[in-house]
Amino acid sequence: MMFSSSQFEATAPFSQSTQSAEPSSAAKSRGTEGLVPVTVKQLSEAYQSGDEKSNFQIDGADVTNVTLVGMVDQKVERVTDVTFALDDGTGRVECRRWINEGFDSKEMNDIQDGMYARVIGHLRGSQGGKQIAAFAVRPVLNFDEVTFHFIDCIHQHLLKSRSKVDATNQSKSAEDSNSTITSMGTQPTASGHVTAPSNEFSGQYSVGGLKSCDQKVLEYLQQNFSIEKGVHRDEISKQLKIPVDKIMEAIRTLEDEGLIYSTIDEYHYKSTTES
Repeated sequence: MMFSSSQFEATAPFSQSTQSAEPSSAAKSRGTEGLVPVTVKQLSEAYQSGDEKSNFQIDGADVTNVTLVGMVDQKVERVTDVTFALDDGTGRVECRRWINEGFDSKEMNDIQDGMYARVIGHLRGSQGGKQIAAFAVRPVLNFDEVTFHFIDCIHQHLLKSRSKVDATNQSKSAEDSNSTITSMGTQPTASGHVTAPSNEFSGQYSVGGLKSCDQKVLEYLQQNFSIEKGVHRDEISKQLKIPVDKIMEAIRTLEDEGLIYSTIDEYHYKSTTES
């Protein structure tokens, strides 16, 4: 299904800069995001806080893997790779999809100039600019996906902007609390924090606040990161000895967190990072 440029431009926010020039120290400490929905405009303003090998930062958070939606242009096929430009109405970015096996070729054969596509890949520097090393490219079949993508970009941007404000307020509140505790004769621990009460449900969660089932699914997909097509949900269920309905609940959570994504169909899934 094709869409007119007027339709597309009507859904393309971030045409003007909305990022702050310098992230706060609290924002820098949040670590690398999983899979971040972005616009080309945001990519053009992303910067590296250190040397050329350091991660790019968007909204004060390190970003490695990103997803974009836009119109494909200038597709060039070679034996080892396919390059093309992706235009989302806020700018253009070069994308490169390496061809390692038959699946890669088939995927890129479905992608042609003038059609809209979703690209998932690794953000990296290229000759002073930005390039996406794509590991998944698929055509957009419903224009609602374009609209939803930009809403998702706005949502993520607002969340991170609010996190910066919350981090500043929390830091101030922590200082005020420590002062109050000291005045009441209760001393904080060596780390400056008061020990939190135990939570009867804490055993259900592991690192990052994920439930144990979610963590098992994520770790299994990370261990099988080398499988290009991803792993079928039934295979995950079989190997982990967890019912399929529980596996799908975990998959939905991990997708929402940007930690995994679907590949060749809605049954195969792959982690965004390797273990």
